[in-house]
Amino acid sequence: MGTWVPGRVVTNDDLSLSLDTSDEWISTRSGIRERRIAADDQAASDLGAGAARRALAAAGVEAGELDLIITATLSPDTIFPPTASYISGLIGADGAAAFDLSAACTGFVYALAAGNGFIAAGQAEKVMVVGAEAVSKMIDWSDRGTAVLFGDGAGAVVLEAAEDDGRGIIGFDLGNDPGGTGLLLLPAGGSRRPATSETVAGGEHYLRMNGREVYRFATRLIVSSAL
Repeated sequence: MGTWVPGRVVTNDDLSLSLDTSDEWISTRSGIRERRIAADDQAASDLGAGAARRALAAAGVEAGELDLIITATLSPDTIFPPTASYISGLIGADGAAAFDLSAACTGFVYALAAGNGFIAAGQAEKVMVVGAEAVSKMIDWSDRGTAVLFGDGAGAVVLEAAEDDGRGIIGFDLGNDPGGTGLLLLPAGGSRRPATSETVAGGEHYLRMNGREVYRFATRLIVSSAL
């Protein structure tokens, strides 16, 4: 496993200088006291590559040994090519297959399940799974409901088959509720609402969230999943 975060730290006190909030208000409701924010010239692939390099070092695996790179991200470098392709170039895994997976908060779990499936099916021996986010690039920093919650960073794991000694992935509990698609989204920039001067002026390229309903949804689903 490997992790990587950018150097810039933004504390709750920093945010209170421009938002109607405080360290106490944020920390008591979320447990968050600070977040890491990517530099202007850093994208999701830069963060993901940092985590990937550390994961490779921890696993004792060379980048050229990877068969596949799966990147989970909701803040890709570009809509296409996939961020996984950028990461493969940054770490020197030019021969690996690479694709992105978009499932927002659950993206890393879905990517882990996909990587597990490739190995179990005999389609790959060594798979790099990366979760990389530069969400700060799509945050409206005047919106207290989102600005206090999100930051940037990446995590990565190298997966490979092991002897059946009780270790490894036991299983997954994956699901979907299409009724919740409007609770947390980036309204514009896709094929349903393409980018226009109107969507830019309306701030529709910033992340939008119904925090109260997301909280209710998450706490209900996490409990049922654990049971």
